[in-house]
Amino acid sequence: MTTIQTPLDLGSPEHLLPPSWKATITSWLAEDTPSFDYAGFVVGDTPSTATLWGKSPGVLAGVPFFTEIFQQCNCAVEWHAPEGSEVMQQDGGAGKTKVATVTGPARGLLLGERVGLNLLARCSGIATVSRKMVTGLRKEGYTGILAGTRKTTPGFRLVEKYGMLVGGADQHRMDLSSMIMLKDNHVWSRGSIADAVKAAKGVGGFALKVEVEVQSEEEADEAIEAGADVVMLDNFTGDGVKIAAQSLRQKWQGKKDFLIEVSGGLREDNIAAYVCNDIDIISTSSIHQGTPHVDFSLKIEQSQEKKEQGQGKEA
Repeated sequence: MTTIQTPLDLGSPEHLLPPSWKATITSWLAEDTPSFDYAGFVVGDTPSTATLWGKSPGVLAGVPFFTEIFQQCNCAVEWHAPEGSEVMQQDGGAGKTKVATVTGPARGLLLGERVGLNLLARCSGIATVSRKMVTGLRKEGYTGILAGTRKTTPGFRLVEKYGMLVGGADQHRMDLSSMIMLKDNHVWSRGSIADAVKAAKGVGGFALKVEVEVQSEEEADEAIEAGADVVMLDNFTGDGVKIAAQSLRQKWQGKKDFLIEVSGGLREDNIAAYVCNDIDIISTSSIHQGTPHVDFSLKIEQSQEKKEQGQGKEA
């Protein structure tokens, strides 16, 4: 079986992050505490230690974001599990796993708690579903690419795309500036596929690929003839994809170089019907839209002094 390398096999996904990502985290903290931190007044700056517990199975993703959240709250994080590792429940699913230790002032721990947990739960959920679908496709014999889509949450795209990469899926285009994708509305507005591709190539130059969404094999032929780098077979049936992809490969062999992508309503429960190695890319939003979260909790450890005080009151 062909070994497919993922970003985790090649380096640290953290090194992909742009300089602006830390400012984004500052804005998250500002959103959660826009004025006075009343509960923080209650606990103060007492040096404290908290444990990050993994409470449901999943793939750990979002380590640099979580760490930075607490660094901005004057806390430090020590990880006991690496990015991309499996967070499995212990004791037959009834227990929990120690994922990290966070130290710092009590107020800082509680300032970062909910922002950090929300981020980690969401990012890990996307990585978990992505890995599960990639693994399933490999078992079906598919050697191509599983990709996410641009159907991401405004303001949270960087984290969601990061989660896909940790899970082993391709993040497709990051934004409208990353690749020129001509969908049906673009073609209808321009007038024809050929004219739309010509215009796109005229401004995109050699650096940007042009992809065209097509509804039939005939439209795919027009796009390939016009010079499209990728044709997306949209909303085809499983059998329709296999027939069209094989026909396009045979028809254009030695004449044009292009990639074939399939998309449209693909999910874990129906994707096997589309597996075909004439297809280069399978893209879906189901690995990042509406995915279940991985459950984490952050618990501050009670000091021996506080425990003794509590026992004294009980006595």
